[in-house]
Amino acid sequence: MAELRHSSSIGGRATPSPRKRDDVTSPLSADNQPLHDDDDGGRDRYPRDRFRSLFSNHFQLLDESARFYSNNFKILLLLISILVFAGMFSVYSVISRLNAPYLCKKDGITLHCPRVKEPPSLWENPLSTTTSWKPCAERRIGAISGLPEANETNGYIFIHAEGGLNQQRIAICNAVAVAKIMNATLILPVLKQDQIWKDQTKFEDIFDVDHFIDYLKDDVQIVRDIPSWFTDKSELFTSIRRTVKNIPKYAPAQFYIDNVLPRIKEKKIMALKPFVDRLGYDNVPQEINRLRCRVNYHALKFLPEIDEMAEQLVARMRNRTGSPNPFMALHLRFEKGMVGLSFCDFVGTRAEKALMGLYRLKEWPRRFKDGSHLWPLALQKRKEGRCPLEPGEVAVMLRAMGYPKETQIYVASGQVYGGQNRMAPLRNMFPNLVTKEELTTKDELDGFRKHVTSLAALDFLVCLKSDVFVMTHGGNFAKLIIGARRYMGHRQKSIKPDKGLLSKSLGDPYMGWATFVEDVVMTHQTRTGLPEPTFPNYDIWENPLTPCMCKA
Repeated sequence: MAELRHSSSIGGRATPSPRKRDDVTSPLSADNQPLHDDDDGGRDRYPRDRFRSLFSNHFQLLDESARFYSNNFKILLLLISILVFAGMFSVYSVISRLNAPYLCKKDGITLHCPRVKEPPSLWENPLSTTTSWKPCAERRIGAISGLPEANETNGYIFIHAEGGLNQQRIAICNAVAVAKIMNATLILPVLKQDQIWKDQTKFEDIFDVDHFIDYLKDDVQIVRDIPSWFTDKSELFTSIRRTVKNIPKYAPAQFYIDNVLPRIKEKKIMALKPFVDRLGYDNVPQEINRLRCRVNYHALKFLPEIDEMAEQLVARMRNRTGSPNPFMALHLRFEKGMVGLSFCDFVGTRAEKALMGLYRLKEWPRRFKDGSHLWPLALQKRKEGRCPLEPGEVAVMLRAMGYPKETQIYVASGQVYGGQNRMAPLRNMFPNLVTKEELTTKDELDGFRKHVTSLAALDFLVCLKSDVFVMTHGGNFAKLIIGARRYMGHRQKSIKPDKGLLSKSLGDPYMGWATFVEDVVMTHQTRTGLPEPTFPNYDIWENPLTPCMCKA
């Protein structure tokens, strides 16, 4: 019995009550949880509390995991969206680049052009340059804002187109534009005799008047002669009361509306002179610039006989070898007048230079003075590329570009200063050198000799239709040729030499031929009449792209 009591007392001490066990081992139990006195209730409650604890912990982990995965999913979704947007933008950029028109961009004096896969050609620009742009000056885009209403004329304007053929051409284009600006009727311009050209050509002796008037009938009213009601026609040429003389160079359209139009309305008929470069480019409506292109490229057509003779000259140039061959047209500006006016120094004997000094003193006495100050000026102008290229310099440049000795060259030029001796280096390197006089008989040209401008028109058309055109100095002839060839599609090469580079290279006694060739080729890759925006404050005759051409 004693042992039994001892055993019972030990068992009682070793096994705590259910209440104490819960207090010690179950921190999840609540204070208001009901207590059970029987042993079965104590034994069943422990697994339930433990299950409840595990279940609660599991849901806490699940909730934290859900929040973690939700944040990660949002970040992933954002990254995918960014990647998709970047991909779409890249695809759009590639497509835009592929579809972008061929257009060179100017950076200072350097022209940067898109790369092409085509191998370089001596005779034409890359094909991609011809598929990007098309002429569209013939389009008329309704009324021009800011100009007078076109219900009836405000009066008549009369101009003298001065200078040579190409300066006269520009003056005619500007006259039509000014008439449009003021809603005035244009009297057919008079081609004024020039002191150098000394030519008495009339408008109808060189241009197709009927086509000119008819083509522009929806733009400007043009009449052939001074109205019959104006009896004293001589007054229009001599009287200051009938002349507007205070027009500044490159005047804006608003100047004509504010200052010239009131006088035309008052007098009904006025002469504008001088009329060289009396209309700006960036300060007139774009449709006015487009109208100037419309006149230049569409309305002004030479007479049929001039066109036909020019076509014969082109055909003869293309078949000089007995089979079709390309040919080059070279506008050689080295006449005595151009050499004298440039005030540049050229290779020659002492006697030759002394005679040139006397000629300059006679023609330009105020500029020449005693001639002592001209030598430093001449050197500076040559370094800056402002002197006409000599025939020998042209020959070296063309050979460096890769043109072979057999190249057929049409020379558009007056009487070259220095004659055959001056031409000898060019003719030795390119013996297939011809002029219109050598391509025709005397009888064929006799009909054109009575008008100097007719002969100039023949040169103009042959140069326009040549495979390659090379200018040697600035001027309206070269400017208009390059602009027209660009307007026709940029396919034909129009080479504008970098005279500054040539002066520097040809004056360097240590430069080898290989280095010279590399410099010439690299420099002139972008000087061939490629598409580029029309420069601000620059005339549209050499580069009509921005106002007068559209994306193809």
